[in-house]
Amino acid sequence: MKNNTCIILTLAACLLPLTATAEQASTPLFNGKDLTGWKGLEKFWSVEDGAITGRTTAENPAPGNTFLVWQGGTPGDFDLTFKFKMKPGDDKNAVNSGLQFRSKLIDETNFVVSGYQADFEYGDTYSGILYEEKGRGVLAQRGQKVKITPGGEPGKPIIEETGKTGESKDIQAAINKDDWNEYRVIAKGNHIQQFINGKLTVDVIDETPEGAKEGVLAIQLHAGPPMQVQIKDIFIKAPKD
Repeated sequence: MKNNTCIILTLAACLLPLTATAEQASTPLFNGKDLTGWKGLEKFWSVEDGAITGRTTAENPAPGNTFLVWQGGTPGDFDLTFKFKMKPGDDKNAVNSGLQFRSKLIDETNFVVSGYQADFEYGDTYSGILYEEKGRGVLAQRGQKVKITPGGEPGKPIIEETGKTGESKDIQAAINKDDWNEYRVIAKGNHIQQFINGKLTVDVIDETPEGAKEGVLAIQLHAGPPMQVQIKDIFIKAPKD
């Protein structure tokens, strides 16, 4: 949207235009009961125990990465929090997911999304990184402060590490693999910060033309081994000035 201080937010089954201010209370994007306000391939998504649940099985695999897309607007500047929980579906112990933001729905039939992703996984490497789905790939590793500037050709930016947010192993040690974790994403202009359980995982300045300033929100369910991801307590508000 052109005015990033205005976000269209879903309240229950209604879409209400609200003017966000620094003092505005957080607004829920999920009602905790059903998938009102969200759309995806129904065979993968449900609500269980008060949480959005994405699940693949050996009998019902995802042919490619698929997404549950929020229908309430295309937020630009925001401060968003949610809780996530992961469960592998076999002995490969694989779960990969993430929250898409400032993204684009590029395949409306299969609910395929491209754009920024706040990543999380059951492994020990990617939770907290900034990734660009179907785009420039990894933009910031966990523990990095980076500045992204245009490269010699589109899609191949120059990524300069300008500092550290902390040690990757310390961030990983604070993640509960088999229990709930809190993720926070703050996007303001070309500045993006991500936190897991209060630890700053990445701090990014994206000065490239590819760096989107608004777009859809969506939850990823990754292709691959059977897995389950759950999301709940999703709240959004305007970032502080």
